[in-house]
Amino acid sequence: MESTNKYFFKDMSVMFGRSMRHVFRSMDTIITVSITPITIMFLFVYVFGGAIETGAENYIDYLLPGIFLMTIGSGIAYVAYRLFIDKARGIFERFHSMPIARSTVLWGHVLTSLISNGISVIVIILVALLMGFRSSAGILGWLAVFGILGIFTLALTWVAVIAGLVAKTPDGAGAFA
Repeated sequence: MESTNKYFFKDMSVMFGRSMRHVFRSMDTIITVSITPITIMFLFVYVFGGAIETGAENYIDYLLPGIFLMTIGSGIAYVAYRLFIDKARGIFERFHSMPIARSTVLWGHVLTSLISNGISVIVIILVALLMGFRSSAGILGWLAVFGILGIFTLALTWVAVIAGLVAKTPDGAGAFA
């Protein structure tokens, strides 16, 4: 047990790298997670934006926080799905036969979720800026926003981990979101 604790962060970085390679080899994960919220953003701003009175000067300013949460919510479903696939293919048993901490496999998926959801949120912000989003928040305000979104992503990702580990089918794991 001593060796697993001694190399915990090194083992976790290996598992994180493995999980990130899966995401970058299948970019449809980030594209899908970004395209749906962008489409909804276009729909609500340009089709329904004038029909709803928000008191905000620009409707995108009112809409963007909800789009962030929706992006993260849809992004964590991939964690549950990938964990289910790893479990179904016997990857966990292979890793458990190695001298690594068991939690590093889960942490690799969780950190991947944080990074991939962060990329998706940044893409959403860039599109929102092109659509006219302007913020009065300063750098500390934006750091607070990213901190809150990070904590929200972390909490939901751990719930998705549970769903991925107890699901009976890939559809059940993927339907978590």
